[in-house]
Amino acid sequence: QIQLVESGGGLVQPGGSLRLSCTVPPNIFSIYTVGWYRQAPGKQRELVAVFNSAGDTITDDSVKGRFTISRDLAKSTVDLQMNSLKPEDTAVYYCHASLVQHAYWGQGTQVTVSS
Repeated sequence: QIQLVESGGGLVQPGGSLRLSCTVPPNIFSIYTVGWYRQAPGKQRELVAVFNSAGDTITDDSVKGRFTISRDLAKSTVDLQMNSLKPEDTAVYYCHASLVQHAYWGQGTQVTVSS
């Protein structure tokens, strides 16, 4: 069982910024795909940005140029810097780790973009 512990999130005005952080077990980055998904009300959970096991990033087109995923191997964290936030970014954001058919999720953190 893999535990993923998220922090960050909250309420921000349109155009603002937030940073999410997730602590993951040590040494999983070279084996697992690790990153962030989100789920808006009434919608399916969708990929935001992840690192694959080779260290390449996969980022959804809707957030490219606004969101940046980063990782710190020494601290075993994966962060999501979110800039120029829009109301449509409102969702519960989940930290995610997966290997083949095994997927693990954090508890989720709410991000609300509203004036």
